[in-house]
This record gives sequence, structure tokens and C-alpha cells, in this order.
Amino acid sequence: MTGTRLGPFLAERLQDLVLESAGVQDFLQELCVFSAGFIGKTTGLPVLCTVTLVRPRRPVASAGSGPGTRLPAEVQQATGLSPSLAALESGATVSVPDARADSRWPRYNRAVLRAGQLSVLALPLQLDPDASASVSFFAPEAGAFDDEAIVICEAFAARAGKAVRLAARIGASRDLNDDLLEALKSRTSINLASGIVMGQSRCSQAEAFAILGKVSSNRNVKLRVVAEDLLRKFDTTPEATHFTG
Repeated sequence: MTGTRLGPFLAERLQDLVLESAGVQDFLQELCVFSAGFIGKTTGLPVLCTVTLVRPRRPVASAGSGPGTRLPAEVQQATGLSPSLAALESGATVSVPDARADSRWPRYNRAVLRAGQLSVLALPLQLDPDASASVSFFAPEAGAFDDEAIVICEAFAARAGKAVRLAARIGASRDLNDDLLEALKSRTSINLASGIVMGQSRCSQAEAFAILGKVSSNRNVKLRVVAEDLLRKFDTTPEATHFTG
């Protein structure tokens, strides 16, 4: 495939991965598998791939193209140190030509060696300002990612970053919708419970809300839980009288 056709092919395939995925985690997994295969074919290397995504108010999301990426990923999570995270934080490509000779991430490099890999190349992905991500490639040969391979991987990362940015935006919209639905459910439960307290205690809505809030504080549970408990009690024993918590 020529260079002029490669760009549109990548853009279309990566967009398809976003659209065909059930969610962000599923997309990251599919992206790793595709990336490992693509870079492997274009560089002639048996490549593994991992992707790390950091978003506000969300756990760090990561995925790998195969079992060989699991141990390095576990060490990265445990230590918070790796070429992938360094690329993510610095916004620059990070190369480990030989994990046996690199002293920057000793524990991580040992995990890479145990996984049967020698070379690591980590590249940042350009996302929205409130998110960051990186993609890492692994190969079982020292010096596998030479200057030509780095150019190929950086060009790929530029395309992949757009797909990850789109997936993160879609994921954020889905999360917001879920949060709004949960908030509406909670608000409905609280309003209904307030109405019950108003009827039982012959008080105002503000006073009913204050009663529920006091019970919530005394029990050290969320107001929504108190409201739902009252609704269940009201449904099963409608003859119950004054609500005291």
C-alpha cells in the first residue's frame, strides 16, 4: 500500500474501531490488536502493543494486544513508572533500545525481559487538554525500533491519537448521560420520600428534606439510600406512621 493510500486507510480503519466498539475499554483493546498487527507488518517485527489512557475523574484505562503485555502493565500500575507514563507526561517519544542495559525503569524493564521482549518504544497521543494517552510497542530484539521504525510509529501515533480522542469524547458523553440518569433517579426517590415524610409529619418540604438529611447523617449513608429505604418501607407497610429513621 502506497503512502498516499495509507493515510486514508488508517483514518477509516481507526474510525471503524471507534464506531464498532461497545465502549472505551473495548476500543482500547481492539486498538492494541490492530496497532500491533499494523506496526508489525510495516516494520517486519513481531510487535506487541499497549495503550494507556488517563481521564479526569476516571480510573486509568489500559489495554494490551496479548498475554505478553500483562506483566509490564501490572508493574506499571504498581509503581507508576514506565516508558509509557514517561511519554504520557513529557509529550515526547521515549525509546528503550535494550531493556537489559536501561537503568531508568529497572523494575519495569525486568518485567519486559520476563515477557520475552527487549525493545520498547513509547509515544504520546494528542488528546483534548483534560486527557492524555500513550501507545507503547514491544519487540523481542534489541535495537528493533531504529530511526525508520520510529518515524513509522510516530506517524501511526498521530493517526491513532485522533481515534482515541474521539473514543474518549464519546465515552465522556456516555458517562455524563449515565450520571444524569442516576441523578434523576436519585432526585425522584428523594422527592417521593420527602412527600411521604411531609404527609406523615405534617411538615413543609424543606422540613421533610431536613429530616431525611439528618437520618442520612446519623446513619452515615447517602441521602438516596435513606430515601429508597423509606420507599420500600412505605410500599410494604403503608400503615406505618411517623418516620424517625
